Amino acid sequence: MAARLLPIVKFVIKGSLAGAAVYMAYDQGLLGSGTQGAEALKKAQEALPPAIQEWTNYIGWELPPTPKFDFSPSDSWNKGVQTVMSALSVAPTRACEYTVEGWKWNVPLNIGSGDSQACCA
Repeated sequence: MAARLLPIVKFVIKGSLAGAAVYMAYDQGLLGSGTQGAEALKKAQEALPPAIQEWTNYIGWELPPTPKFDFSPSDSWNKGVQTVMSALSVAPTRACEYTVEGWKWNVPLNIGSGDSQACCA
């Protein structure tokens, strides 16, 4: 009986942890707009170092100071979106160019093989 119940209990615990993580991300604004995400990142950057320092003092460890860096998620997101959209906008042209190159490479190979239906153009 316990052997059958253990996988169910493990599944329920893992599902509960995943649900709690999604709820916390939604509650903190991480699943909202870019500005909400940036605000949540700023809150985390302000709250985490004191909490980590408190725990390291409690445990007795000494960690090096955290590095300071400027990171804008919205700028990174916008750069990624611009890159993807740029690639999508030139995709039809590139596909046409690659098709022409493929035909230039393929037609002489098929003509040389003696196949009468190899070249239609």
